[in-house]
Amino acid sequence: MKTYIVGNWKLNFTVGEASIYLHKLLKTLPNYRDLEIVVAPSTLALQPLSLQVDRHKIKLAAQNGFYRDTGAYTGETSFAQLRGLVNYAIIGHSERRYVLHENDKEIAKKVAAAIRNHITPILCIGEIESERAFGETKDVIRDQLIGGLSEVSDDELAKVIIAYEPVWAISSAKSAKLASPDEIAEVVDLIRKTLSETYGAKAAEGVPVLFGGSVNPSNAGAYLTVPGVNGLLIGASSLILSEFVDIIEVAKRVRA
Repeated sequence: MKTYIVGNWKLNFTVGEASIYLHKLLKTLPNYRDLEIVVAPSTLALQPLSLQVDRHKIKLAAQNGFYRDTGAYTGETSFAQLRGLVNYAIIGHSERRYVLHENDKEIAKKVAAAIRNHITPILCIGEIESERAFGETKDVIRDQLIGGLSEVSDDELAKVIIAYEPVWAISSAKSAKLASPDEIAEVVDLIRKTLSETYGAKAAEGVPVLFGGSVNPSNAGAYLTVPGVNGLLIGASSLILSEFVDIIEVAKRVRA
């Protein structure tokens, strides 16, 4: 299975800044056989960057999309419109859930729409600090995972990536703290067991699971060696070229 290194640029970089960053990144990176390097610019930058990117080195991801393909939905961008521009789409990120109040029903529709339009969804799940403190992590993870995949058939599961992002460990959180490898391993194991119970053990084994939560060059290696973790979803460090490249180099060494 490939190792995925995904940079989520969130609401950062103008189109020009994104283009310059991508140009520098393309010049820096070789072609990797077993590493899938992905960046997720803002929606506005996706079209021009799709003309610039070398897809042998880097793939593009959308940060969001709308679950209807067409219609009277002012301000939305559908996965049908993103088709051909991106290979991946981040869906259900904690900022969409907890800041913009997306629910599991909407997220499930987006996952289905991405698959329908030949875009691989990266389904994000994760608990907030109070849920962990009250021992609700397992229930939250199961609910978000099963809810987000509720419209995914057995045959379609292989087209999905899961990203575990504990909200309390994301660098933008007010009281962010680093997740330990043991804490991550426990949740990744729960994800695989839940997938196995729903879709079967063989199907569950084939689903890549990423970790995201204040990932940087110093801790990337430890996170990538957690059993069952197949890659990283990176926020702040993906905005700094040297740090993002360092993380990619760490991934290369770990997976060598």
